Amino acid sequence: MPERLEENSSASQAVVAQPALPVKIEDEGKVKSRGLSPSRIIWKKLRRNRTAMFGLYILAGLYISAILAGFIAPYKYDNAAHDFPFYPPMITRVHFFDEQGNLTRPFVYGIIPDDPTLATYHDDKEKKYPLRFFVRGESYHILWIIRSDIHLFGVDEPGRIFLFGSDIVGQDIFSRILYGAQVSLSIGIVGIIISTIIGMMIGAAAGYFGGATDFTLMRLVEVVLAIPSLYFILIMRQMFGTSLSSAESYLIMLIIFVFIGWAIEARVIRGMVLSLKEQEYVIAARALGYTNTRIILRHILPNTLSFVIVTATLTVPFYILSEAALSFLGVGIQEPDASWGNMLSAAQTNRYLYDFPWMLIPGVFIFIAVMAWNFLGDGLRDAADPRTLG
Repeated sequence: MPERLEENSSASQAVVAQPALPVKIEDEGKVKSRGLSPSRIIWKKLRRNRTAMFGLYILAGLYISAILAGFIAPYKYDNAAHDFPFYPPMITRVHFFDEQGNLTRPFVYGIIPDDPTLATYHDDKEKKYPLRFFVRGESYHILWIIRSDIHLFGVDEPGRIFLFGSDIVGQDIFSRILYGAQVSLSIGIVGIIISTIIGMMIGAAAGYFGGATDFTLMRLVEVVLAIPSLYFILIMRQMFGTSLSSAESYLIMLIIFVFIGWAIEARVIRGMVLSLKEQEYVIAARALGYTNTRIILRHILPNTLSFVIVTATLTVPFYILSEAALSFLGVGIQEPDASWGNMLSAAQTNRYLYDFPWMLIPGVFIFIAVMAWNFLGDGLRDAADPRTLG
């Protein structure tokens, strides 16, 4: 008996004396991510992507500027100073010091044309026009609702301020870029929202019901995807002629873009629904007698939103570039209304490119907007990767 007690005692000591086994500690970020919805996880990961956040901030600035175009722009898009065509950018000609080198209120000099045919000018240093803020000018509407005539900055007449220069008829390019952003940027957002809704409905129906419904809808999707997009857009737009107003042209372009854009969304949604409809919560909803419409709208489609947003974000640049191409070719938004595409159409000749390079500034904004959307889309795609959401 004592021998057994001694054996038990020695065994217990051996157990106590054994070194503790290493405990695997989970990554703190993964622990904190547990219990969060997929959208919260995606947003958390997106915020750590500097390139994507840079694109998001750029887009926020562009869209806010477009909404407040009437307030920020010193002139309306069709305000022309015919005496000052092709005036070079004044952004470096806003003076902050007087002739004695003393700091003063920002001002610009008057403009004296040298040769109207060559579009050369020199400053009239006898006339100074102080840069004023929150000045009254031409009336405008913000979001077609708020009416105002207050502008962020401006100069007294007959002075003019052309921050980005003027075009062939003396219109302020800076003001027209802001107004043009309302068209070029909005058509991407409006178009992708409509095409996404249509694509989600068709893709969900194909994936959920399967069979003949799936076969018919997917063949339709394949037909639409097989159409050469740019050529189809040009042909369809040309069929309506060039005598339409800018509002009618905008609507026609929007319809064409939606027609060729919904198929991509439908194919993505169909693939996701094929997987989601076999999940336990969907099977339980069927067992409870819920209608197919309720199951699709309440239980399936909400779980696809994160990935739909990624696809939509990567598609917006196509809409922006398509509108710019049509307007550049003269079958989109018509003068005197402004869009980035029709502003670029004035820079088609070699003389304009060499002598008046500021006419290409709208193209710079197209490039910035497209790159910002691509940065954001790539960041969302990485953040929504299913392999990293667990």
